[in-house]
Amino acid sequence: MTPPKSSLDRHDWSRAEVAEIHRRPLLELVFDAQVVHRGRQPRNEVQCAALLSIKTGGCAENCGYCPQSAHFETEVKRQDLLAVDEVLKAAADARAGGASRFCLGAAYRSVPDGEPFERILDMVRGIRAEGMEACVTLGMLRPDQAARLKDAGLTAYNHNLDTSERHYDRVVTTRTYDDRRRTLRAVADAGISICCGGILGLGEGEEDRIDLLHTLATLTPHPESVPINVLVPVEGTPMASMPPVDPFDVVRAVATARILMPGARVRLSAGRSALSDADHALCFLAGANSVFAGDRLLTTPNVEVDRDDALFARLGVRRAAPAPAPSEDAVAS
Repeated sequence: MTPPKSSLDRHDWSRAEVAEIHRRPLLELVFDAQVVHRGRQPRNEVQCAALLSIKTGGCAENCGYCPQSAHFETEVKRQDLLAVDEVLKAAADARAGGASRFCLGAAYRSVPDGEPFERILDMVRGIRAEGMEACVTLGMLRPDQAARLKDAGLTAYNHNLDTSERHYDRVVTTRTYDDRRRTLRAVADAGISICCGGILGLGEGEEDRIDLLHTLATLTPHPESVPINVLVPVEGTPMASMPPVDPFDVVRAVATARILMPGARVRLSAGRSALSDADHALCFLAGANSVFAGDRLLTTPNVEVDRDDALFARLGVRRAAPAPAPSEDAVAS
């Protein structure tokens, strides 16, 4: 059981406080984060989430890191929205493989209305009936759409802020930071947990990383999960030639997020295939307690399941069980 809230469950962090935490000597920062982690999170437990692309390519957004954007020429092949049965089979396979959360990603600028949305709602209901947590990332959404996702039993909605507000228009110009905030507010108001994090390696500086973490830590409520992504450069995107991220910068981001948001799951997400086993272990020590499992994440490579299993065994880490499924009333159409 998760320990009760503490005095660290704050939403009024000043930027100066966040900067001071982020700039601590790394070993001191990791120690401080582990103390917080032990006080608020189950020990030696990692949640494994699986991610499936249910609609691939052709996105109207111009996110400079994304090979699914219609603005760029990449090797990603477009794929229409999958059938419900196909998605639920993949969810069942993921559950058999040890995943407790199944996440659906669709390359939309905003949530579609009509039959596509109805199909997605059926996917959510089916995933929850499998006894798994369900998360979707579908772009921007309205309050009425968020309410319907809640009624379908959705556990969490992913909508990353990506980077700092001041750096944002160097990454994407087809939407604004305020667009992102409005979707996060619609999700929170509907009573759905927020999954929100960022991406390291987008040409940002330390000040941008501090700004992003400050923004996340002052959201009310805090995100239920905070994905820490590392850019996976893809040929054809504007950010294909970005330099690699120092793994210690990933550890620093994880540790800072853990201290600022003690009740959140901090998830190692895209780009972790570039991390060594030792890098992973240090991230877990710093407070990461969730990973995306499976050989691919949407359109990019991920850590092989066998490698994760071997690492967990060496570290004495167990996979977290899923949250209880909602009642029949909660998932009724």
